[in-house]
Amino acid sequence: MTISQIFNVANLVVLPFWAVMILLPKWKVTQKIMESYIPFILLALTYVYLFASSITPENAQALSNPQLADIARFFADETAAATGWIHFLVMDLFVGRYIYLEGQKTGVWTFHSLALCLFAGPMGLLSHILTFWISTKFFNKDSKSAIEPSTQA
Repeated sequence: MTISQIFNVANLVVLPFWAVMILLPKWKVTQKIMESYIPFILLALTYVYLFASSITPENAQALSNPQLADIARFFADETAAATGWIHFLVMDLFVGRYIYLEGQKTGVWTFHSLALCLFAGPMGLLSHILTFWISTKFFNKDSKSAIEPSTQA
């Protein structure tokens, strides 16, 4: 399989997970799938494969003492760029899973945060944190029942 094909398949692999979290959050199948780490295994293994195949002595040195220009040169290589992109896919999905599970546990609305996380993980996380804070600060009349987001995913 070529790097381009791996890149394209990885982009497709994450979509069903995002779809069920966003569109069918209360579905028992969604809950079961997102409680497991299975969605991450294939992507993480793909990342490890690409990472190992993109490391050269020069790249290893650049990554061990990162300078912006060195990192830019590293990501100019297709394999390195695909590796970085799959890193984003895995981590954004993991953050999305956290947001989803927290929403299920606390009852805080997550549709918008998950949709944002799909395209820009850190902004989706920030959206969830703000939504949680606003929900508990202004809409939760019983402050004792407000649940802090857990640090466990």
